[in-house]
Amino acid sequence: MTVNISEVSPVPSLFSPVALGKIELANRIVMAPMTRVRAGSSGIPGDLMVEYYRQRASVGLIITEGTYPDHASQGYVGEPGIATDEQAAGWQRVFEAVHAEGGRIVLQIMHAGRGTHPDINGGRRILAPSAIAIDGKTFTEKGEQPYPVPEAMTTAEIRAALEDFVTAARRAIEAGADGVEIHGANGYLLQEFLSPAANQRTDGYGGSPQNRARFVIEVVTAVAQAVGAERVGLRISPEVDLGDVFETDRDDVLATYGTLVDQLRPLGLAYLSVLHTEPGGDLVQELRRRFDGKLIVNNGPFGGQTTREQALQQIEADHADAVVVGRALIANPDLVERWQGGHPENEPRPELFYGPGAEGYTDYPFLEAA
Repeated sequence: MTVNISEVSPVPSLFSPVALGKIELANRIVMAPMTRVRAGSSGIPGDLMVEYYRQRASVGLIITEGTYPDHASQGYVGEPGIATDEQAAGWQRVFEAVHAEGGRIVLQIMHAGRGTHPDINGGRRILAPSAIAIDGKTFTEKGEQPYPVPEAMTTAEIRAALEDFVTAARRAIEAGADGVEIHGANGYLLQEFLSPAANQRTDGYGGSPQNRARFVIEVVTAVAQAVGAERVGLRISPEVDLGDVFETDRDDVLATYGTLVDQLRPLGLAYLSVLHTEPGGDLVQELRRRFDGKLIVNNGPFGGQTTREQALQQIEADHADAVVVGRALIANPDLVERWQGGHPENEPRPELFYGPGAEGYTDYPFLEAA
């Protein structure tokens, strides 16, 4: 039998285009959502943030830093929000700058849940699935302080939080975002519902894996109905111990997250983003199979900075449709060009990751200036 070479699908490369729902990516390098605390006390993206994201528009897709949907859910001093029209207008300037450079950008909606403090969120109440505090400290406007014990959410407060996600998503799309990513990872509110360590409820939102997955399913479904599923992604981090979520039982993890992706599959979401130490391992690939849609993967901060070789390998081994890159993109706004040409990279300056100014934020040199 003669095989027509033109009919054989080529192995995709890191630099080939891909569509995530309605979002067309020029390449498969995705900028990780990284908190950089440059939005000041107003939470409104300003000139500095506009320039930061504009510089990195050559990646296939930018996922913005976590952005709070309402003031009580703010998790960091200097974090941007999309709780007001003024904040949305600031994001509109960011989106326009990225689009002017030919880029694509989605806004990550992040409710911190119990991962905040009254000295961060303006003295507002701290809500979570259960009244269990994170064992640790957080940086507030008054210095480091222990995490407070949150209040267990009522059913009405769960419904209100869902509506905040929907309103934030609508604001983002109306402001010009190509889509939104729902943050269901890293120990924040949605993962707090998923984790048996953080969720000890006895109502319909706690107990069984199916009940613990319910709130996340409801949020993602409502956002998809509001702005179109083909513009919505979900980020999860099963088994990743951030914020005391402690998902240590693989059977429970598979039951919980399996239920989640099974219920979301019919929606036809733009993508599923998974943060895990083994993107090509059994758990992630089983969730990918059951999700039956586009997968982007993220090694996270655990294995060191993502390298060109690692990213190439993830695509060539078909572990994912796109690869999320963090620190390398902080230090190299023109990372796509550097990786395509095999050029040297700038080294990140971790001591400047968090702060108010341009240093270590928008002053990393481009190739022609290096």
